[in-house]
Amino acid sequence: MKQHTRNSFLSPFQGLASLSFLTTSLLLIYPLTALAATKARAPITLSSTGGFEIGGTVIMNGTNPNQTLSCDHGYVEYFLPYTPRKTSLLMWHSSSTQVFQNTWSGGPGYKDLFLSRDYPVYLWDGPRVGRANWACVPITYTPLYRDAGNFLAWNFGPAFLEWWPNSKFAGYLGTSDNGTDIVDQELRMQKWKEAVRKRYDEFDTDENVLLHGQTMAVAADSGKLGDQIVYVTNSAAGLRAQVAVALANGTNIKGIVAYESIGFIFPASFNLTAASLFHVPGFGPFVVPDEQFKRLKDVKVQFVWGDHRNENGTDFAAPYVRQSRIVAGLINGLGGQAEVLMLGNGTGLSGNGHLAFADENNESVAGLMEEWLRRVGLDGYVDEGK
Repeated sequence: MKQHTRNSFLSPFQGLASLSFLTTSLLLIYPLTALAATKARAPITLSSTGGFEIGGTVIMNGTNPNQTLSCDHGYVEYFLPYTPRKTSLLMWHSSSTQVFQNTWSGGPGYKDLFLSRDYPVYLWDGPRVGRANWACVPITYTPLYRDAGNFLAWNFGPAFLEWWPNSKFAGYLGTSDNGTDIVDQELRMQKWKEAVRKRYDEFDTDENVLLHGQTMAVAADSGKLGDQIVYVTNSAAGLRAQVAVALANGTNIKGIVAYESIGFIFPASFNLTAASLFHVPGFGPFVVPDEQFKRLKDVKVQFVWGDHRNENGTDFAAPYVRQSRIVAGLINGLGGQAEVLMLGNGTGLSGNGHLAFADENNESVAGLMEEWLRRVGLDGYVDEGK
């Protein structure tokens, strides 16, 4: 039996007295950042890493049957710890895989934080984006000049380049003795300019939501992502993950942790009009048969919202906060287990934005997710009990 040490975000990292390499493993050392420089981090030991395509189709040139194109598949990059836990974390972006690889300032991201806790990690590029951008249909790209819109959508402040006073975006260095945030403004502006380059065009259409959900359902049912999968999603990826659960035939999907899910599915029996919910193309609500919606009762669900969010607000996210509460209630009414976590209320955290897992306090945010994984019984090791 492999010997493993139970690592946790809730206990201090062990210092490095020496490093030894396993011949069949990879050893990765975290880079140090302004916030992390005082912490010694243990190395990540992997048994393997790689990638693969999954799903998709093959189309034929209508004028030349000898010409074909393989397209509309997804791409998975994987990192498997030497002493793995049973639960696989599939990190599903609505911008780019980069947001899970590092914090805004370049420090350890969710990928490395959870690899250091022995969770297998899979980074997902859905069909037509990132490393899976061969589409089966014509794609027209038009520049939309999104930088200012990204600032507001990512919840960095109430107006363009007007930062929330407690923002945990790059440049946040800590808190002074009198409780004032210490911010490196020059670094903050530099990292903001880098942040807007960390995204792909995500093609927010109803067609693409269904395509991504269908492809991920195929991926989940294939077993190549493990048999105990938790989707860790951001923004519109939360909607796509719910669609995947509704469409999957197997039981490999065990959980969803959705950071600021923009979009939700509802059962056909739910009266959207009476609840004043109206469909927005690409962002739902999406209606599925009741039997498909019921599959969510077998999946542990946590909807997470950053600071400065509430269902009665005036920002674009307010209707989705409300929808998250309604959907959580519907899941619980079926006997499932779903909850809504507001990071700015009662958690001891503040200043987190739309991508809390990339903020400078992401270890604390990860600690809350780790506690949830324990609470719902998704933190066990593969070789436990052998």
